[in-house]
Amino acid sequence: MTSLTRTRTCFFVYCFLSSLELPVTSQTVVQAAQAHSAGSQVITASLQEDEYASFHAENPAWKFNHIAVDYRNGNVYLGAVNRIYKLSPSLEVQVSHETGPDEDNRKCYPPRIVQPCSEPLSLTNNVNKMLLMDYRENRLLACGSLYQGICKLLRLDDLFKLGEPFHKKEHYLSGVNESGSVFGVIVSYGNASPDMLFIATAVDGKPEYFPTISSRKLARNSEEDGMFAYVFHDEFVASMIKIPSDTFTVIPDFDIYYIYGFASGNFVYFLTLQPEMGNGPTTGSSTGREQVYTSKIVRLCKADTAFNSYVEVPIGCISGNVEYRLLEAAYLSKAGAILARSLDVEPDDDVLFTIFSKGQKRRPRQASQDSALCVFSLRKINEKIKERLQSCYKGEGTLDLAWLKVKDIPCSSALLTIDDDFCGLDMNAPLGVSEMVHGKPLLTDAVDKMTSVIAYVYKNHSLVFVGTKNGRVKKVRSRNTG
Repeated sequence: MTSLTRTRTCFFVYCFLSSLELPVTSQTVVQAAQAHSAGSQVITASLQEDEYASFHAENPAWKFNHIAVDYRNGNVYLGAVNRIYKLSPSLEVQVSHETGPDEDNRKCYPPRIVQPCSEPLSLTNNVNKMLLMDYRENRLLACGSLYQGICKLLRLDDLFKLGEPFHKKEHYLSGVNESGSVFGVIVSYGNASPDMLFIATAVDGKPEYFPTISSRKLARNSEEDGMFAYVFHDEFVASMIKIPSDTFTVIPDFDIYYIYGFASGNFVYFLTLQPEMGNGPTTGSSTGREQVYTSKIVRLCKADTAFNSYVEVPIGCISGNVEYRLLEAAYLSKAGAILARSLDVEPDDDVLFTIFSKGQKRRPRQASQDSALCVFSLRKINEKIKERLQSCYKGEGTLDLAWLKVKDIPCSSALLTIDDDFCGLDMNAPLGVSEMVHGKPLLTDAVDKMTSVIAYVYKNHSLVFVGTKNGRVKKVRSRNTG
């Protein structure tokens, strides 16, 4: 296989139990950092025209959760229940690493591997929750659900365990046992200093244990004591944000679900789905009451160790008078010349392709099949954030971040210039934007729900591949619709 063929290899993860299909390419997975599939049992690679290879789970219960592809050689890494696999570009097993099951109890904090636990233990599967390629140190970060979410650092060549930090509270990322509950972005600063790891996670009602978003030290030595330590931490300030306990008084099962994350320019971004505040106290979804959700994009400066730059903006899409507000998936790509003219941006500008479901209410058993593929200009999202920062520092409005500041806090006036790279002060932060940014709809489908998306530019065209609930892949070419 030539190198060109290898980089264009397309991987399809067939999820028979959850009826979700996720297409991934070896060229684009690296940019996504972490691709997620829920309950997959088969991965299929389209190697060349009419030529396919497949890899099946060893055990029907050991479903595939995440996939990452090494863009340098096409090797495929799979994060599964109880296993991490390294596959060749043609999906032949090169090596596997066992991660579970083991005796555990989700109530054991710290986990039993640190101190004895009085809770009853049972043999528990280890669900892979994050799989990240660390190219600089030639290792794989594989984080699971056992022991409150500890991570292994595995050598890319042979999956040899380089380190498994577990003895400090910073080593426990999240006690949630679902595969789609954690998202990570690695930020590099060149050879002068170690990389940083931005972690965003659902907390499952345990904000005292786990920050919902934080930045960690990614030490070069996998066994270093400071691995995953907060980038900054003192008595008053730390590189993290926790969900306040007051928020759970309003919505007892409040949580923030992180759908996607990436780095662009001087910033790190996460796309989220979270309950809307302001509807009054509710007992939450556990009693069958429908909670209204909103989708948001969160932005942080890469170099902000105090998280004063935290801003979140609501996003959504409208097509034919139908609102699509429930984010399902997202993917960062370039606009390309054709789509750029339609969005009034440059061909090399970053754009976000997103999948939204209709409405704002999550109904797991009766979910709407109506979905939309929409595209956002990242530049225009940043312009909206800049406008909001400028108005707040003129003393206009409130911080407008209900889940973090249950009471409205007025913006404070300050004389300063806010440019495109402004990273906040210890005032007017964190900050919310009330006005929604609307994406440009490219495709809607009311029958076969779209659930995943990737994209790349080919001959000035943005080619978008969409996976659907019924196991289909749709190819969409973005056009200049004006």
